[in-house]
Amino acid sequence: QVQFVESGGGLVQPGGSLRLSCTASGFTFSRWSIEWYRQTPGKQRELVARITNAGIITDSADSVKGRFTISRDNAKNTVYLQMNSLKPEDTAVYYCNVKIATVDYWGQGTQVTVSS
Repeated sequence: QVQFVESGGGLVQPGGSLRLSCTASGFTFSRWSIEWYRQTPGKQRELVARITNAGIITDSADSVKGRFTISRDNAKNTVYLQMNSLKPEDTAVYYCNVKIATVDYWGQGTQVTVSS
């Protein structure tokens, strides 16, 4: 059973930093690309960043380029999202995702709130 556990969210002031973690189980983590998405109420989930199984970053949203960095540790079955220079518009629930054989698997999400 594919599972993700996201953590690291919270309340941070504008300009601050957070590092999100997503630990996976139930599949061969090192074989698959992993993505971070985010969602705010009333909006579709937005792709934030994607990293291949080999650790190559293949996609990231224009709104986070230069501020967010995705990385992974295959030995720990964990993907990270380092978020710097946070803005109020980064407030969202952040999810990790893997697509295996056309099926999308999601974690439960972690809330990030950027506010003074």
